[in-house]
Amino acid sequence: MTTWFKRNGIHLAIIGLFILVCFVYFLPAIQGKVLNQHDVLQAKGMQKEIMDFREKDGTAPLWTNSMFGGMPAYQIWMRFPKNVTTYVISSLKAVFPSPIDTVLLYLVGAYFLFCVLKAKPWLAAAGAIAFAFSSYNFAIIEAGHANQALAIAFFAPLVASIILTLRGRYLLGGSLTAFFMAMEIRSNHIQMSYYLFIALLILVGIELYHAIKNKTLPLFAKAVGTLAISVIIGVAVNTSLLWTTYEYGQESIRGKSNLKTEGDKPSNGLDKDYAYAWSQGVGENITFLVPNAYGGSSVGNLDENSEVAKALIGKGVPADQAAGIAKQMPTYWGEKSYTAGPFYFGATICFLFILGLLIVRDRIKWWVLGAVVLTLFLSFGKNFPLISDLFFHYFPLYNKFRAVESILAVTGLLFPILAVLAVRDLTADKVDSKELLKKFKLACYITGGILLIIIVIPSLLLSFKTSTHQSFIDQLTQAFGDQGIANIVANALISDRESLARMDAIRSLVFVAIAATIIWALIQRRLKSELSFILLFALVLIDLWSVDKRYLNNDKFVEKQDMVFQPREVDQLISRDQTLDYRVLDLTTDPFSSAYTSYFHKSVGGYHAAKLKRYQEVISKQFNNAINEDVLDMLNTKYVITTGPDGQSQKMVNRATACGNAWFITNVLYVKDADEEMTAINSFDPKKEAIVSEEFKPLINEKKLGTTTNASISLTGYHPDRLTYEYTAPNDVIAVFAEIWYTKGWNAYVDGVKIPYFRANYILRAAQLPGGNHKLEFRFEPTSYYTGENISLAASILMIIGLGAVGFKESRKKKEEA
Repeated sequence: MTTWFKRNGIHLAIIGLFILVCFVYFLPAIQGKVLNQHDVLQAKGMQKEIMDFREKDGTAPLWTNSMFGGMPAYQIWMRFPKNVTTYVISSLKAVFPSPIDTVLLYLVGAYFLFCVLKAKPWLAAAGAIAFAFSSYNFAIIEAGHANQALAIAFFAPLVASIILTLRGRYLLGGSLTAFFMAMEIRSNHIQMSYYLFIALLILVGIELYHAIKNKTLPLFAKAVGTLAISVIIGVAVNTSLLWTTYEYGQESIRGKSNLKTEGDKPSNGLDKDYAYAWSQGVGENITFLVPNAYGGSSVGNLDENSEVAKALIGKGVPADQAAGIAKQMPTYWGEKSYTAGPFYFGATICFLFILGLLIVRDRIKWWVLGAVVLTLFLSFGKNFPLISDLFFHYFPLYNKFRAVESILAVTGLLFPILAVLAVRDLTADKVDSKELLKKFKLACYITGGILLIIIVIPSLLLSFKTSTHQSFIDQLTQAFGDQGIANIVANALISDRESLARMDAIRSLVFVAIAATIIWALIQRRLKSELSFILLFALVLIDLWSVDKRYLNNDKFVEKQDMVFQPREVDQLISRDQTLDYRVLDLTTDPFSSAYTSYFHKSVGGYHAAKLKRYQEVISKQFNNAINEDVLDMLNTKYVITTGPDGQSQKMVNRATACGNAWFITNVLYVKDADEEMTAINSFDPKKEAIVSEEFKPLINEKKLGTTTNASISLTGYHPDRLTYEYTAPNDVIAVFAEIWYTKGWNAYVDGVKIPYFRANYILRAAQLPGGNHKLEFRFEPTSYYTGENISLAASILMIIGLGAVGFKESRKKKEEA
């Protein structure tokens, strides 16, 4: 044990330092406060019904009716108890408060990668800081994108495990690949995992090229075979997650359209404009080096000393009012509709990356370069569609994802990799100092030259105007009522944007100068490598820490009790209704982009990036221009919340026309396709008529149908994924249910005997029920979940055995070496 501590003491010390850095940065989290994260608060609304039943029953339901009429719980909250990685993540979260747990995963995972790349411990630590504190990694934490951050945290250890395998450490690398693949997928952010896999394809391609070149194809095949088995195990561990996600994805807005538009075939995937909504500007990548080159975050960067404030004061606006207006001015001038902050990789890292392009000979450089170029092109989206469109239209699954700029999270790992390799190679035994100095100077000229241009003549590279600058002036003219003042303020804003860029360029130049001094001393052997690594560690940390604090600082933390939805008087009034199941439409905000209502009621709206496709189509066609009361009736919308006469309070409208939980209809109108079905629900009487597609006609036996006189049906038992009805009817009847149509798991039973059911009114369930007095149940029993869980359990056991065997073998090997 003593020998083990001696051998690993430096690693333990660095991990301890990582913990200390996180504790200092996130001191409010240690004090019991939590981040005021928009998406986390929305998630609480989305999950409320699930958590209430989980607390009551001990198990979470697989379906929730709290949002969009009803949807599977897979993409809201699921535990997946037979997946071993569930317990790994839970253990991490139990030890460290959020977001310290995620940032530590960033750091430790990246440190492992750089150690695998044979960087000395302090240099590996500097690389880990560079990756972890990259501004985007902190921005998504501030926004509350917890799953996305967790997926990014497993990028580095997964890459490290694959490299180990490709280097011939088949058992160790393969077992770790299986584990980190399982962890990456369990993070449940398929988009980020997908982007990493695109980069890894380039790595495998380069390794294949060198295997052919060096005539080592058998070894390469063995490594790839090992990786294939590892990937299969990692995927199998997450079978229930992936299967349910795939199944749901086909029915969500990322799946195929049901409607045809002007004769076109229904689309399969996201609308391109929606997918490209957040695209990185082609020139915006200068923020990798100069964070405020494009103005930083959208608003909040100007104060009373800004040119805008001075211009307003000069026109007679009071100083405090001028400062308030300046603070709301859009300093960001890129093409995104909104941004929380730039992609900043660090001035030091950018300088070392350029140096790495010049001096690194390791073939990993070509992987890094190829993957950086591809991820940059893909991040441009609508701003440079040549490459993006090829992927969007032809690359499998690519069109399922939005916010294409987020692929730069992969770039944020690649930059530190090459930067660390550059410093590592500087300390190699056999290096030509004169040749290194030449390339070092070239890197200084390139980096310093860009920064000097931004400092001296920034307009040479940057315009500081959006493409809609004239429209912005028109808005100012309307606000101030004077075009002259509007022009003055607009010009002052351009000056402020220019000043922000210039000041950050000076800042970056200072960091580059210090880094260059350290590297020069290292090349000249005037500084010991260990000390230079520690200095670089401190430099990178200071550089990135100071920028991250602009966007994620102590002011972002609040007391835990502040991170809850507070009920309004109208919410309390509606909650007095003890009816088992009804829906609420809240018109005091955008009902389809807020989970507030879902926290207190079963909502017609909600907040989710992957709504069911059919439901989204109903929203677009029946709620966009005007609210279709017939659709509200069939959804059993019992209450509507509107804004009161004073414009501030809320008013409740009790809708007596709501159809209830289930009802019998007297007429069926058959339609040919989805378009006719949608048109038919534009105006109809849902209590009397059902709109049914002809594909379900075989499920209706009209000869058995009779009168609905003296027939009744009522909901007698409610559980989100198990609904119980009791009904009486003198003969066969057709019942329509105010429940959302989803075939991947819902089954209907009359007195325990399974019966068929069909779709009605575009999004609801309906069934022909036998006459008499009966109990009807709808149960959500998805095979994808239950069978998937059993496969996950078997794969989890296999992975644990594999990790244990490799751990035992490695431990025995170390003892023999000792």
